[in-house]
Amino acid sequence: MTDKFLKGQLLLDSGQLRGSFFQRTVVLICQHDAEGAFGLVLNRNTGTSAGEMLVADLPEVLKSCPLYLGGPVQPSALSFLHSDAFIPDANVMPNLNLGHSLDNLIEIGESFSPTRRIKMFDGYAGWSPGQLEDEMKRKAWLTPPASVSLVFDTDPEQLWQQILRQKGWRYRLLAQAPEDLSQN
Repeated sequence: MTDKFLKGQLLLDSGQLRGSFFQRTVVLICQHDAEGAFGLVLNRNTGTSAGEMLVADLPEVLKSCPLYLGGPVQPSALSFLHSDAFIPDANVMPNLNLGHSLDNLIEIGESFSPTRRIKMFDGYAGWSPGQLEDEMKRKAWLTPPASVSLVFDTDPEQLWQQILRQKGWRYRLLAQAPEDLSQN
C-alpha cells in the first residue's frame, strides 16, 4: 500500500465544504485503494438509538447506543466500528475494526469484554476511483491521523473544532467561526 492512500486517516472539512453534506464533518477513511474510498462520518449523530432504528434482536448493551449518520450513501446500510484492547487482524488501524454484518455486531455485543467499544452508523461516505484524490488536490480536506481515542472518547459535537484547534493558530480561527456565515 502506498502512502497516497488515506486508510486510517481522518478527513476534516478544511472550511471549503460550506453548504454541502460534509460541512464541518470528520470522516474516518476505513478503506482506500485504486478502486475508490469508503469512510464514516464520526460527528453526525442521528438523534436516535440503535434499538429504535435497527429491526433486529440486539443485545441490551447495544440497543441504547447512539446511531450515527455515516454518510449520504445508502442511508439504510449498517456499518460499525469496533475496538478492543487487542484485535490482531483489525482492518482499519491497530485495534480498530470495521464491520457490516449484523450477526458479527450481535456477537460482539454479547461478548463480555470490558474494553470493547462499538460505534454504529447508517449510511457511509464513498468516493469513486480518483475522486478523493481530486478533492485532496483542491485542498477540500485536511488529513490528520486518526486514533481510537478520537473515534470513541471525543465528544462528536466538538470533534471537528477540537482537531482544528490542535492544528495550530491558523485553524483555531476556522474552528471558532460561526456555523453559517451567509444567513440571509
